[in-house]
Amino acid sequence: MKTVLYPGSFDPFTNGHYDLVCRAVQLFDKVIVAVAVNAGKSPMFTLAERRHLIEQCCADLPTVEVVVIEGLLVDSLERYGVQAILRGLRAFSDFEYELQMALMNRNMRPQCETIFLTPTLKNSFVSSSLVKEVASYGGDVRRYVPDPVAEAIIRKNRGEDI
Repeated sequence: MKTVLYPGSFDPFTNGHYDLVCRAVQLFDKVIVAVAVNAGKSPMFTLAERRHLIEQCCADLPTVEVVVIEGLLVDSLERYGVQAILRGLRAFSDFEYELQMALMNRNMRPQCETIFLTPTLKNSFVSSSLVKEVASYGGDVRRYVPDPVAEAIIRKNRGEDI
């Protein structure tokens, strides 16, 4: 069974993320979406909330599993029996950072492969950071995130539990 791990902070999970998951389902027997901590970002949603939202978004994709990971990404490869890491590249500016990460991961685990997918044109500019910024000013983010995420953002902005 070929399994890919798609890591990210996914705060929030966007249509671009969902698109990559759907495309990975076509290429791999199993896709593990790994919600990770990013110390450099202040999250809108907790790890548990992000996991729950992604599970809702991917409920119609039976070969997708959503997990929370902490620590080094490469340590999760063996834990989940993963053959490759999936990363998305929106722009050339993403490539330098992603290449460094891929090379570091391979240096730590020589068998570690990283696969890069580019977004569809309609999702090429969408980022979690931009979605959070638009949402923070009360803007409508429904066209950039799956429905469960849009509803959670609205509730979060109202101070309600999701």
